[in-house]
Amino acid sequence: MTDELLVVRAQLGERAALAELVERWRVPVWTYVRRMLDAERADDVSQEVWLAVLRGLPRLREPARFAPWLFTIARRSVTDRLRGQYAREEFAARAVAAGDPVEAVVDRTSAGDPVEAMVDRAELVSALSELPVLEREILVLFYLEDLSVADCAQICRIPAGTVKSRLNRARRLLREHLEEKGSRA
Repeated sequence: MTDELLVVRAQLGERAALAELVERWRVPVWTYVRRMLDAERADDVSQEVWLAVLRGLPRLREPARFAPWLFTIARRSVTDRLRGQYAREEFAARAVAAGDPVEAVVDRTSAGDPVEAMVDRAELVSALSELPVLEREILVLFYLEDLSVADCAQICRIPAGTVKSRLNRARRLLREHLEEKGSRA
């Protein structure tokens, strides 16, 4: 059964169709989110994604475009979480500048460092995690989630040419990082 048919059936209230959609896409969504965030936050954000899907599915007008729609929701959720993290880090930096290092240390500890959390993982995953967020996102969507340039453009709300240039830059940065570490790229 296609995703499109499952979406239509889920929109008509069939719980089994919704359950099958979730089962099909649960791992790819979690994997995408995990590659953008640390494991602890990935679980929370993945749940937020599925809640948003559940709420928004009745309004999805193009059931055939379910995958790009789903990853757009996932991207928005990741972006919101990163935005919150950056705001906390900025608050912590201001606290240090204002002479309140205790608040800053507590805040940094709770925010965690996604790169540090991935140190023990494979070399490629480590290199991927050190890429800038925009380039990492495009690599994950294009290569690891196997989405087209057009779908990546729609999800990220950027022109297809920008997707291509980010892919080019991301591949170059990844190659350079792997060469620095002594790997063959």
